[in-house]
Amino acid sequence: MGPTLSSDNAGVNSVLHPYRPPSEHYENFPVASWFCPPRLRPPIAAIYWFARTADDIADEGTADVDSRLADLAQFRDDLQQIGRGAPDSGHWPEVFKPLASMIDAFALPLSELAHLLDAFEQDVRFTAEGRRYRDDAQLIDYCSRSANPVGRLLLHLYGLRDPESVRRSDQICTALQLINFWQDLRRDIARGRWYPSQEQMVRHGVREAELQRDAPSAAAARMVAACCDAAHARMLAGAPLTRQLPGRAGWELRLVVQGGLRILDKIAAIDHATWRQRPRIGKADLPLLLWRACQPLPAQGLGA
Repeated sequence: MGPTLSSDNAGVNSVLHPYRPPSEHYENFPVASWFCPPRLRPPIAAIYWFARTADDIADEGTADVDSRLADLAQFRDDLQQIGRGAPDSGHWPEVFKPLASMIDAFALPLSELAHLLDAFEQDVRFTAEGRRYRDDAQLIDYCSRSANPVGRLLLHLYGLRDPESVRRSDQICTALQLINFWQDLRRDIARGRWYPSQEQMVRHGVREAELQRDAPSAAAARMVAACCDAAHARMLAGAPLTRQLPGRAGWELRLVVQGGLRILDKIAAIDHATWRQRPRIGKADLPLLLWRACQPLPAQGLGA
């Protein structure tokens, strides 16, 4: 199915919608920062623009589900084309021109980029069908495509391919994705995206209506707290990877980890009521993040 050629419901960064750089409207994701090794900034930026543009197609604007899936299919075809060294469609030159160069220069694994597109398509379908995640295992399976490929791509760039490093990277990336879910609970539910699993809802006695109104709920707070605790444990299980990466790369990852943990602090500070308000980190948090990044790993993260 080719791209839909009606602009009535054009989505952000769709085939016909004017391109908007992802860096203009995303937070909580340090991209090619000062701590990133300069040699790796171009491929990391190319990966980021690929992922965020595809996410825009799936999530932003007013396009209908068929248009979103058609654009994602074209986006996937363009990825396959540049992987073969063939011309892409030309719809997203700001994405695929630099990405093609980085694939050639760094032998980026196309399979991990394709897994990200699998996740975006899953988001579109789940939202359109009003589906819920059955249990935590199904949600973690989603994270294996929506988040873990980014970490694996970074490990590829850093030259770490051993199974233990990959396992720890997956733990960190899944934790970051889960933290983002619990941080953005209010915004996601308003868009029809339900990441709390039915298993968690039943376990804590939470009704969907409790997460759709701006009112206290002890049951919902307990559920979000339990979900945050699980994400915290995953983060600490992966944290030893921050000491394996040398130099600036290690510092970059330490700050990413500490940023995720800081969001958990802020969620706890509002009694886990993220269905009512969204906590965020800002420049004022940077001194604390830098200080924490210099400290020894918590005991739970050692030997994980």
